[in-house]
Amino acid sequence: MTEVVVTLDLDGVTDKAGLMERCALDLRLPEYFGRNWDALADVLSDPGVWPAEAVEAGIVVVVRHWESYAEARPEEWAVAREVFSEASVASVALALGGTS
Repeated sequence: MTEVVVTLDLDGVTDKAGLMERCALDLRLPEYFGRNWDALADVLSDPGVWPAEAVEAGIVVVVRHWESYAEARPEEWAVAREVFSEASVASVALALGGTS
C-alpha cells in the first residue's frame, strides 16, 4: 500500500491561532478539534479521525511554506514539530517541504 500524503500549507500563517485553523482546514480535522496543542496531538494520534485505508498505509503530512512561521514564532514551531513527531507513533509522519 502507498502512503497517503496530505499537504499542510502554512503560507500566510503568522501565529498559533492561524496554525490551528490551517491544520483544521488542510488536514480536514473534525469540528470538535479544540485548536490547542493537546487537542492537535490527540486528534493526529486518533486513528478514528483518518480513513481506515490511510491508517493502514501510513499518513505523511507534508508541511509547505513553514519557514516564515518558524522564523516568526520559533517556540511555537518547536512545539508544533514535537506534536507531529509524537503523532508519528500513530502512523502519521511529518515531512517539511520547501517554499516552492
